[in-house]
Amino acid sequence: MTSIPEQAEPAATLKPGAIGFVSSMVIGLASTSPAYSLAAVIGPIVALVGVYAPGALLASFVPMLLIASAFYYLNRVDSDCGTTFSWVTRAMGPWFGWIAGWAIGLTGVLVVGSLADVGVKYFLLAVGADGLADNVIAVRALSVALILVMTAICVIGTELSAHVQDVLIIAQVLALLAFATIALVSALSGNSSLEGTTPEFSWLNPFGAGGAALTAALLLGVFAYWGWESAVNLNEETEGSSSTPGKAAIVSTVVLLATYVSVAVAVVAYAGVDYLVENADQAEAIFAGLSDQVMGGWSWVVLLAVSTSAIASTQTTIIPASRTGLSMARRAALPKSLAHIHPRFRTPDVSTWLVAGIAIGWYLIVNTISENALFDSLTALSLLIAFYYGLTGFACAIYYRHELTKSVKNFLLIGVGPVFGAILLFWLLIESIIDMSNPENSYTGVAWFGLGPPLVIGVGIFLVGVVFMIFWRIHDRKYWLERPSVVDPALLAGVSGGGSADKTGDQS
Repeated sequence: MTSIPEQAEPAATLKPGAIGFVSSMVIGLASTSPAYSLAAVIGPIVALVGVYAPGALLASFVPMLLIASAFYYLNRVDSDCGTTFSWVTRAMGPWFGWIAGWAIGLTGVLVVGSLADVGVKYFLLAVGADGLADNVIAVRALSVALILVMTAICVIGTELSAHVQDVLIIAQVLALLAFATIALVSALSGNSSLEGTTPEFSWLNPFGAGGAALTAALLLGVFAYWGWESAVNLNEETEGSSSTPGKAAIVSTVVLLATYVSVAVAVVAYAGVDYLVENADQAEAIFAGLSDQVMGGWSWVVLLAVSTSAIASTQTTIIPASRTGLSMARRAALPKSLAHIHPRFRTPDVSTWLVAGIAIGWYLIVNTISENALFDSLTALSLLIAFYYGLTGFACAIYYRHELTKSVKNFLLIGVGPVFGAILLFWLLIESIIDMSNPENSYTGVAWFGLGPPLVIGVGIFLVGVVFMIFWRIHDRKYWLERPSVVDPALLAGVSGGGSADKTGDQS
């Protein structure tokens, strides 16, 4: 009897249509960690530009919106979960694409441990366990446990991740709105317990302070907005993969703008500049002090908002790094094992656990050196963020270059806007490098190789990436056979007509 050969089971793929527009937008919002980010930057921004802090946050929004436009149009024709890695590869070639993917992956590694640490500390403070919050060993152990739990949720499924984020984002946004409303009403009625002041429209002037102070404030603002693109990293798992994620990213940046500016106005009006400047070195802890002043017996609400914000972002920050690792591995830019997708959960389990493992290692090692060293590693994030966001803006105009002159809309939204956003970000990148070169501008205040620790960390990460890139180029040339291309007009027409972009794209 002739046996019938067994057919190989098809390779598992990411689960299409797992989430919709609302969940995509929520994940984009949660990835920025609004309550934590605002708490972390409001004091330092006020210290730099005074009452013009809301204006600085408004100005920081401009490059974010322009780059969000680039994400929208690039995702329309290439719905690849690797986003910037895939797009820059197609537009500018494999060398630029690979290093852009490396930058995205390392941002997750640098920040996940810190987010978990803040989430744990603020939760303990919210429930009155102040003694445990001061126990370094307990906080580190709980932070590692939190990272493992959030990673497991990411692996178990995108739907579960979205449901968790729905709860966490609602909790922190409602708490922030309550805090801002009470603070603003108290300031306007003259009942502020601090040196409050009446808000003015002039506070929204981005150039009110001007000079180097504005540049530094803009850098902090970029950090506060960073993370919204997680919505696009889930494009292969979102309904309407070619359009929904891009729209969700744009909407999330607008929601962030309204949240950040309104809370900044309320905080400055209630507390006054002097209080915020005096406590600027407390980073995200500034909300812990203000919550008692504004909310009284309900201060735990604000503490819980910062905690849920950091916990939510602990999970969602893993998404861009893991999906980028999956995308790079699929195209032979990284080891094949990273392209593995769990056959049941249909998520990139290997790359997800790898990101979590490296993030835990980084957190424990750097935090052992000192807490300030951990803050310096976070400061280095601005270099990586500005770099890969800027490359995305340039890649959009380059990839669409044959389409830019076909309409005013194309010229402005696909060409001029993203390029202007990219130029702003690279300008901020250069200014950041100059600022970080001075050791006195770091948290530790010490010199590494004669430079500030954040710059050494940022440059070190870049150089390690270059070395590994060259090694992998020698090991496997397949990915480097890809050549820069332009968007396929037929594909663009198909997307406009409701079709979906071909994930493999044109590599001619």
